[in-house]
Amino acid sequence: MKLLQITPESNSKRVDMRNQVGRVLHNETFKLWSKKTSKVASFSTTFELFIQRVNKEPCGEGMAFILTNNPSLPTNSHGQWLGIVNETTNGASLNGIVAIEFDTRKSSPDDIDDNHVAVDVNGIKSIRQFPLVQAGVNLSSGSNVVAKIQYDGDARNLTVYVSMLHDSEGGLSSPLITLDINLSQYLMEDVYVGFSGSTGNLTQLNYVYSWDFTSTNVTDGDSWTTKKEKGNNLELILPLVLSTACLICGSLCYLWWRRKRIGNNGGYRVSPTLVSMLENSSQGPQKYLLKELKAATSNFNPINKLGQGGFGTVYKGILKDGEEVAVKRVSKDSRQGEQEFAAEVMTISHLSHKNLVRLIGWCLERDDLLLVYEFMPNGSLDKLIFSSEKSSSKNAVLSWERRHKIICGVASALCYLHDGCRNRVLHRDVKSSNVMLDSNYDARLGDFGLARTIQHADSETCHLTTKIAGTPGYIAPECLLTGRASVKTDVYGFGVFAMEVTCGRRPGNNLRNPEEKGNSIMDWLWDLYGRERVLEAVDPQLHGVFDKEQMELVLKLGLACCHPNPNERPSMRLVLQVLNGEAPAPVLPIEKPTFMWPLMPSNLGAAPISFEEPSSGGGRLTMSMDLSAR
Repeated sequence: MKLLQITPESNSKRVDMRNQVGRVLHNETFKLWSKKTSKVASFSTTFELFIQRVNKEPCGEGMAFILTNNPSLPTNSHGQWLGIVNETTNGASLNGIVAIEFDTRKSSPDDIDDNHVAVDVNGIKSIRQFPLVQAGVNLSSGSNVVAKIQYDGDARNLTVYVSMLHDSEGGLSSPLITLDINLSQYLMEDVYVGFSGSTGNLTQLNYVYSWDFTSTNVTDGDSWTTKKEKGNNLELILPLVLSTACLICGSLCYLWWRRKRIGNNGGYRVSPTLVSMLENSSQGPQKYLLKELKAATSNFNPINKLGQGGFGTVYKGILKDGEEVAVKRVSKDSRQGEQEFAAEVMTISHLSHKNLVRLIGWCLERDDLLLVYEFMPNGSLDKLIFSSEKSSSKNAVLSWERRHKIICGVASALCYLHDGCRNRVLHRDVKSSNVMLDSNYDARLGDFGLARTIQHADSETCHLTTKIAGTPGYIAPECLLTGRASVKTDVYGFGVFAMEVTCGRRPGNNLRNPEEKGNSIMDWLWDLYGRERVLEAVDPQLHGVFDKEQMELVLKLGLACCHPNPNERPSMRLVLQVLNGEAPAPVLPIEKPTFMWPLMPSNLGAAPISFEEPSSGGGRLTMSMDLSAR
């Protein structure tokens, strides 16, 4: 699947992207309020925005999350109107629309700046605004932005949270906008939800990378929930496949019922089946009591906090025998629930490799989900790579020799997961923040909450999921399209990881020079390689102290692993052989291969990446469509 695209881009029939407008709405309404019960629904929605500049020009105009009575796109609603209203209807009470706008242009005197979030009612004159520069957010930076909007139907209160994606791992803590508003005064009982966006004299590409929306029920049924996961350019208001909708709705109804049964505190009710499965695992890690882990972490004292992510918080602990451990406490509102918790325990407990984090134990008690790992004294790799420290001491800690050893260690771990254990394991979230460093700065790949175990078969063995797993910037394009994870999607993630470590920059944002070609590290590196300047990508914090031949090999290997065609990517076994000098470096085409799906016969496309590996080959890429840069 491609990104959810709100406004169209230029193609062979339309070369002018100016004055464009679009809307993407869920095809079903949800009941915002009920005359019968006099209740107003509460809802929560989280989504990732991606706004891309075009031809290095300033961005304009913006996009918005909308609740509307009328799904139709207003005529002449391009430009400053953001697809919400037009010049004639602006401010009219009959519009029946409430919007949270993400504006990239100061197009009227009422706008505070060209980078703000605001709440609009029946028009584009905002009733509350917030300058995003104060939150460290730049909508048009070319990086993903996370937004969360919550509405309390009882208190009639709206809150808006916004953060850059790479700053949101610890959660969206402080609302930027808090507003008392009764939505039932402006909207009908049943409303459509979705997104609108526009361009004017200035242009931009507006995307939604993922979208979750959940609402309470105001009648006698179950909660209304929808998920949009990195979807296609949707045909608006198309019917869903009935059987899939029924299955999803049934599952969501059950989850709602279960949470309602245990109260409104958002806690988990631990499944007896899950407990039995873990306790009866003969080779599984040790079971701990909650009081033991509270004692080890001084009752989860913040002073012992090692880090925080979307799953929850990790604390340093000392067990009774004096062993230092890391205790991951899954938060009650975490994206990582029972399924991911069980996946991590049952997957990693059967693995043994020097470059994998060792799981010591687990705890399920009082609706608390906790995992106990061996303690890694040097923390996660990303904190060192992206440290604000600019000194020779950082270079000494993360010298090229050490970075190369870390890359080789992660490659060895993935090779083991794919081919060295009883059942093949797909990690599905290879990135620097999931690589821990022991006392010798050796790499330990961790965080198996998204991992899936599959039976060994041929190289095409894959895992099909209805939810795209992983982190934006590391996800292979075919996984976005098909929802299928395979060993080759792990290879893609490893390629991005290798570039991240060698270049010292995050995968989705060119921090050094936003004017350079492409928004992703892969585009940027392909461009440098094509101009025979690939070593310019090396992290400047290395101060030129590295083996140039070895560095060039790793950079080229990273590009080979990120080939848009999964059939052209090497296996992790071959990657490890190349890193160890047991196989030659890949021979890359001068220009980045283009993406096409489904794969075409091999004689129709661009030159492949060349490896001396009998199993390589397959489809070639012939269509200019790049999803990886999103």
